[in-house]
Amino acid sequence: MVAAAGLLWSVAVSAQTERAYEIQRDMPLFLDSLKKEFTYPMAWGNSDIKDFNQWRSAAKTKLSEEMLLPPPRAEAYDMKILESEKRDGYTAHKIEFNLTKYSRVKGYLLVPDGEGQHPGIVALHDHGAHFTIGKEKMVRPFGVDQSVLDDSDAWADNLYEGQYVGDYLAKNGYVVLSTDALMWGERGCKEGSDNTHLASVAGNMQLLGRNLAAWMTYEDSYATEFLASLPEVDAERIGCTGLSMGGYRTFMLAAVSPLIKASVGVCWMTTQDAMMDWKYGRHERGGFANNLGGVFAQLDYPHIASLACPNAMMLINGETDKLFKPHAVRQCYDTMHKVWDSQGVGDKLETHLLQQGHEMPKSVQEMTLHFLDKHLK
Repeated sequence: MVAAAGLLWSVAVSAQTERAYEIQRDMPLFLDSLKKEFTYPMAWGNSDIKDFNQWRSAAKTKLSEEMLLPPPRAEAYDMKILESEKRDGYTAHKIEFNLTKYSRVKGYLLVPDGEGQHPGIVALHDHGAHFTIGKEKMVRPFGVDQSVLDDSDAWADNLYEGQYVGDYLAKNGYVVLSTDALMWGERGCKEGSDNTHLASVAGNMQLLGRNLAAWMTYEDSYATEFLASLPEVDAERIGCTGLSMGGYRTFMLAAVSPLIKASVGVCWMTTQDAMMDWKYGRHERGGFANNLGGVFAQLDYPHIASLACPNAMMLINGETDKLFKPHAVRQCYDTMHKVWDSQGVGDKLETHLLQQGHEMPKSVQEMTLHFLDKHLK
């Protein structure tokens, strides 16, 4: 009996020293089981709805349900021009306007020279875990501290080959609008914006019945409506573009806003399966900027992007982009081409997997311009 008691005691001690856990690398150990449940029944081709327009309406309704409550629209934009600077072929304005009932924001509005209405572009900035600037990643700032200008120029050099996308498009005849997303630039945290604060804000917004990623999409759609209201803009010829999180914002905006007729998303497209995978060790902390919660039980990222069909869309990704694996990008492209082809508008979807990393160099900006010109001019 004494020997038996001693054996039981040693087993108990051993069990205590081997601490149990159910989370590893910030993932639940049952991750693979959860992923098997994602069958995307609402996707085009999976859904029982066979009429495309009816499917798109139902899928958008499901998406909006998961995006939770939108911010109320502003009663009036009350735009004010704060500063202006004449540039080569266009004028850059620093403006301020009511984006929602809650938020009055600053932005850059670039207006090409010449009379009449111009096509418009919403220029959507990236994430980069770099929160000190937002709109200044897309438009070269002016009337700012030298530190802000240095920050912006360094960012443009790093990801955009020294060329600001917004300025490039304005010089080529587009009215360009760029504003900060919540958490970036002049809309950041008092305590200092970083990924830890992003996670905290996302959690607090959830407790308030809002989704932070969806909030960004809602605001992007409101910004598009503001752009369409301007006398310099032809509301029938509006597009959007961006890199990285800006690429995500691009296809989300194209999916939800009927005003977007052409879009170019760069270096953001993947499947939920590839993003949440043990093999690649992705710690998706930045996912608070693209986390739409329960929608993934119904639609994957390429299915959401396909809500933009039959409008024009171009997606560009990089073979050496460490954030988005090429096999998943190809899978997304295949899924989306089937949607556009099914509606007889396959020529309106262009997809490219280039020999590049996570960037939007001048060559890609030139591709962006040609695509937008084709579909908006």
